[in-house]
Amino acid sequence: MLAFYRRLYPFKSIFTWLNHGHIPTRLFTHREFAFTLQGDVYLRYNSFNAFDELKKQVCQLNPTRFEIGPVYSARPRDKKTVRPSAFSPLLRELVFDIDMTDYDPVRTCCSGADICKRCWGFISAAVRVIDNAVRDQFGFIHLLWVYSGRRGIHLWVSDKEAMELTDDQRKALIGWMSVVHSSKESGKKPNLRGGSKSLPLPLQVAWETLNTSFVDLILEDQDCFAGEAGSEALLEYITDSTVTEDLRRQWANDPSRSSTTKWIDMKKAIKNSKGTSNVSNLQTYAEDIVLGYMYPRLDLEVSKHRNHLLKAPFCVHPKTGRVCVPLDPTRIEEFDPEKVPTLAQLLRELDAAIKTDDEAGDQAGDHRSEDWEKTSLKPYIEFLDKHNLRIMEQARRDKRGTGQMSLPFQTI
Repeated sequence: MLAFYRRLYPFKSIFTWLNHGHIPTRLFTHREFAFTLQGDVYLRYNSFNAFDELKKQVCQLNPTRFEIGPVYSARPRDKKTVRPSAFSPLLRELVFDIDMTDYDPVRTCCSGADICKRCWGFISAAVRVIDNAVRDQFGFIHLLWVYSGRRGIHLWVSDKEAMELTDDQRKALIGWMSVVHSSKESGKKPNLRGGSKSLPLPLQVAWETLNTSFVDLILEDQDCFAGEAGSEALLEYITDSTVTEDLRRQWANDPSRSSTTKWIDMKKAIKNSKGTSNVSNLQTYAEDIVLGYMYPRLDLEVSKHRNHLLKAPFCVHPKTGRVCVPLDPTRIEEFDPEKVPTLAQLLRELDAAIKTDDEAGDQAGDHRSEDWEKTSLKPYIEFLDKHNLRIMEQARRDKRGTGQMSLPFQTI
């Protein structure tokens, strides 16, 4: 790990991302960092004046991981010397956490901590819904999606308005966006309509997004309705007892029936049932099923509080060895968690690059590239740097528009 921190970890890029500029402000100097050391030793309330101080401390401690917290009213390292009333979280990125284990009741290829390209389809669908909602419903634009290193994904929203949200506002926002909850509750049919026949507009938009991949993911790839358990889970969404009993008998006589075939059976049975609202009922059932199986399952506690700590981008997951790399949401379907750069892989690439440089001698001239540029980390760090440029440009526009930055954003 020490070689990774010394030579590959992008401390400067992380500083710029958190600080919204190159000159240190309270966004960085009053920011909490927490370190997890070998033996599960946990060190909280660390803070630094600049990125080189952070790098020095990380290389000295060599943590298995480190986490990023809020911007406080005083420097976190001074917590013991300031009055408790003078030490409180002021600013924090709005963060979201999606964990693959919450999809265990519906995914069929993996379970628990395991994840593969196939069940990543659930995360891809969730990213498309949340990314669109955060941008279109709330107007935020500075969104950074980061793979968690094992079985999930994090979202950091760095807009000034997002960072200034209070805990109550964060609870209201995440409550508004949460429809299907954790795996403990996900076996229950979600209440999507609140007594109304039609979906609320945000859920209608989400359904339209998710429905495009429902057949490929739920029916064909995951085959979620296969077997008796899959059949019963599907029938939970249908309130017409006559239809459910007919389908249950039909599927019991043909246990090998695929999810795609059962979906066709269900639609046919509803259309042929007695009543004048068959088409309407079919649309309602279809919407509820798509949303129930595919709508993002958010970890609410991560988003509610400003003082919640979240693993820093580009940390190495201690169990998988994979790096927590940022991802482009427009290409999320292409991502394969099993192909993420690992610590061992990066160190091999760096050793090979050093050997090549030594053999080349001085032929490369005076240009000296960063070590990470010689490894598979390069596109991910460049992606973060481009994201940072957009944040800094927004900060400059805000400063020109108001004449000065608000206090927490000022330089020290």
